[in-house]
Amino acid sequence: MGQRASERGPARTLQCFGAAGEVTGSCHLIDTGTHRILLECGLFQGTREEESRNSDPFPFEVSGLDAVILSHAHIDHSGRLPLLVKRGYRGPIYAQAATRDLCEILLADAGFLNEREADWENRRREQKNQPPIEPLYTMADAAMALRQFKALPYDRSETILPGVRLCFQDAGHILGSAIVELWLADPGRPERKLVFSGDLGQASAPILRDPSRVEHADVVLMESTYGDRLHRSWEATNEELTQVIAQAESGKGNILIPAFSVGRTQMILYWMAQNFEAAGMGRWRIFLDSPMAIKATAAYARHTNLHDEHAIALWRQAEERPLLPNLRLVESAEESKALNQLNSGAIIIAGSGMCTGGRIRHHLKHNVWRKECHVMILGFQARGT
Repeated sequence: MGQRASERGPARTLQCFGAAGEVTGSCHLIDTGTHRILLECGLFQGTREEESRNSDPFPFEVSGLDAVILSHAHIDHSGRLPLLVKRGYRGPIYAQAATRDLCEILLADAGFLNEREADWENRRREQKNQPPIEPLYTMADAAMALRQFKALPYDRSETILPGVRLCFQDAGHILGSAIVELWLADPGRPERKLVFSGDLGQASAPILRDPSRVEHADVVLMESTYGDRLHRSWEATNEELTQVIAQAESGKGNILIPAFSVGRTQMILYWMAQNFEAAGMGRWRIFLDSPMAIKATAAYARHTNLHDEHAIALWRQAEERPLLPNLRLVESAEESKALNQLNSGAIIIAGSGMCTGGRIRHHLKHNVWRKECHVMILGFQARGT
């Protein structure tokens, strides 16, 4: 016969407060009966109504958390961490070392956008004699949250709380993305292992290694945004990209690429470098029009130890010659606006990836009405974007 509930101790529970039945706002609470651990703390993205949820009170006691674990840096997984700290969380935030580097970029940018949006709204409110609002969080709040990050490598098990062990495995999604292995043990109770997939990369995707294989779990919590479809092979994607480039060149137009600053931007730059001759990339002027993507690309360059063997080989070539000699990094707003004078022969990579803001918006305004213009959508588009 099994033990009575009173002998087994408090129940272990897992609750989902985002990204369950929806795509963004990943947030999951584990209660072991002894400790409370939060997996992710992401922003809700999409319609104005959906994004308004970001300022709601957290559905758990923030000060009662013992640890936070982050699978990767994308804002729909990390974007409310500064708010969590602002509202009283003082414990550690565990993430892979490269994820910490990317969060330093992404969370500061999110704080800047929050400040700017609050400033615009308060100017409007001032005209109507309405009270001002505060930003969701600021750049200073983001910097404060970064101080609580504890960076861990892949493949190393570490005890983060009494009876709780954590190990990150490579998820192959973006730089530093991790599959979370979590072992939970209490005195007198059998150890149980929870595996959280995070966002998984596609096998044979460029730059990063394939996702690690996890052999055992008692409970699996898995992202399933693309769970109802089969991805095409990278060979088919490569062929389509080459065709779009050739078609745009013959039509003498521009190509606009709204791209996420982390992951998709580096992937398309890698593809261009890898296919520089085959796709005729040398006949284009290529612009990376995103200060954040420029910083993220530099982070990718600092962590080549996390790349696959093909990407490492390409980096070795870069020591002898530039991989994309016609690539121009666009930092200032003035330089970005000047690109609107180009009617043909330009490839412009800019954020945001879902076209909800950023520099891609004015490039679309000045180009998309031209029949010779091409737009390449490289990443997931949330409903309402």
